[in-house]
Amino acid sequence: MRYAADEKLEIIRLVESSHLGVKRTLEKLGVARPTFYRWYARYQTRGEAGLNNHYRGPARPWNRLPEEIRAKLVELALEVPELSPRELAVHFTHAQGYYVSESTVYRLLKSHDLITSPAFVVIKAANEYKDKTTRVNQLWQTDFTYFKVMGWGWFYLSTILDDYSRYIIAWRLCTTMQASDVTQTLEVALLVSGCQSARVEHKPRLLSDNGPCYISQELALWLKGQGMRHLRGAPNHPQTQGKIERWHQSLKNCVLLEHYYQPEKLEQSVGEFVEYYNHQRYHESLSNLTPADVYFGRGESILEERRRIKEQTIQSRRIQHQLETV
Repeated sequence: MRYAADEKLEIIRLVESSHLGVKRTLEKLGVARPTFYRWYARYQTRGEAGLNNHYRGPARPWNRLPEEIRAKLVELALEVPELSPRELAVHFTHAQGYYVSESTVYRLLKSHDLITSPAFVVIKAANEYKDKTTRVNQLWQTDFTYFKVMGWGWFYLSTILDDYSRYIIAWRLCTTMQASDVTQTLEVALLVSGCQSARVEHKPRLLSDNGPCYISQELALWLKGQGMRHLRGAPNHPQTQGKIERWHQSLKNCVLLEHYYQPEKLEQSVGEFVEYYNHQRYHESLSNLTPADVYFGRGESILEERRRIKEQTIQSRRIQHQLETV
């Protein structure tokens, strides 16, 4: 119960003039002793003015985003609407050197009605792969996916993806899905990764499904000649190759937004998305790093810089809050 100043003064005078003790008097009045002594201390130091209620309104939390930062976030969200709140938070932290959390960005965008549902269905596999890789070029995943070019027919994309970093090492647009298409893509991957000339004890293992080109004798002999082991997923279980299947989904969600009438145009679109996927797209499973960051070993330094920015931002917000509340 909130008492007015005159009510507090009356209670103080009743306690002072009561023949009962302070404790029993306050019990009868229904006032807690800590509350009474707080009133009494203010009354002794400031008189009746000390009993006035001072309501300053709700306290502003110290970690509330400044208005100029909120405005910049909304402006950035409007400029790049394809970024999710998670990607927007990471992008803003790097670009502005000012840390913002994913949840903060989500709440801000939702308050401005800038959160939209995706126009595609996300299919999730198992949460984790039981035999995790521990370094780059330890395991490569490969698979085909298909695209239609109007007036030309079907084209097949062969991809080599590094399992540890999700980095697209090599890709080729083919007119068939033969073992020779797989070996040509692998040759490019070995050359680009440096595994072809490097003297290593174990070359990357290859993980694929059980398509005809992957179980062929031609591919088996070629892999044996390269000193590469071949692993195949269980039949009718695409989750084993979940990372490359997820890559296909991300690729098609973007590339299939338009029709293609020339193979060159399709190849250009795929190449542009590969560049974006490898070097710009932040992966939640990679601690919001890009595949290139992990593949080329610069991930730890980037994460350390983010931690530094976060600590600096939090300290700056605390100091600013203290200055505003003085």
